[in-house]
Amino acid sequence: MSVALPSRARSSAALVVAGVLWGTGGLSGSLLAQHAGLHPLAVAAYRLLIGGAASAAYVALTGGLRFPVKETWRRLVLVGALFALFQASYFAAVALSSVSVATMTTIGTAPVVLTVVSAVQHRRAPRLWTLVSVGGSVAGLVLLRWSPETATSPARLVGGLGFALLAATGFAVLTLVTAEPVNGLDPLATTAFGCLTGGLLLTPAALWLGMSLPAHADVLLLAVYFGVVPTAVAYAAYFRGLGGAHPVLGALSALLEPLTGTVLSVVFLHERLSGFAWSGAVLLVVALAVGYWRPEPR
Repeated sequence: MSVALPSRARSSAALVVAGVLWGTGGLSGSLLAQHAGLHPLAVAAYRLLIGGAASAAYVALTGGLRFPVKETWRRLVLVGALFALFQASYFAAVALSSVSVATMTTIGTAPVVLTVVSAVQHRRAPRLWTLVSVGGSVAGLVLLRWSPETATSPARLVGGLGFALLAATGFAVLTLVTAEPVNGLDPLATTAFGCLTGGLLLTPAALWLGMSLPAHADVLLLAVYFGVVPTAVAYAAYFRGLGGAHPVLGALSALLEPLTGTVLSVVFLHERLSGFAWSGAVLLVVALAVGYWRPEPR
């Protein structure tokens, strides 16, 4: 018990760090798109390419960079493809519906999908505390991010929901895949090569949409921050945390992203939240606390 508890605490801390850092990516990504005049898909490509390059550079400088062996290539290609699928599907959902609808559907669906998959795999129902945490988190997310002013046609809304569900599925599969370790492939190497692969897969479409980045110091610093902190560091922490936590808890940690983004918007952009949004934020925090307090056994 003395060994298991610190290990679980370290995994939980890594997942919390990942969720909070992802939350800073929403604001920095929006500012980058605004100041550089980039399409969201081009922003996603820069995010993965810079994040992958920064991770690879760090691993190389610390003497741990090894060219992937044959057994790890399948994992890295799969992770890169899932990165590209998740990013492309999410931004397609945003374009067809809205940020609120895409975020709620994508991030809210992933823990539900993983809960069902876990129950089927292990042939047992999830624990009561897991159901309470997942249900409360999704309800809190809906209250926090709900925006009834979605001015779009029913057909576009259905398309947006479809792409958001595809993004959620991609993130859920990414979580399941990376939760199983591969010999010789640590979380940082997975982040480096996975992000680079995903970024390269998105580059052709991003080039067609325009990837010209203005040579201004503020824009370049913003791009570096976006690629390093909420991408390289966050995903490395996420993959590290999954090594000792149940995939459902990993997906729940992603709900810290919209929570952190909302707090930053209130503090720096002076957004005003409704009573429903504040209630959702409180419910989300409580539900996540339950998930960390009584996690589903790995």
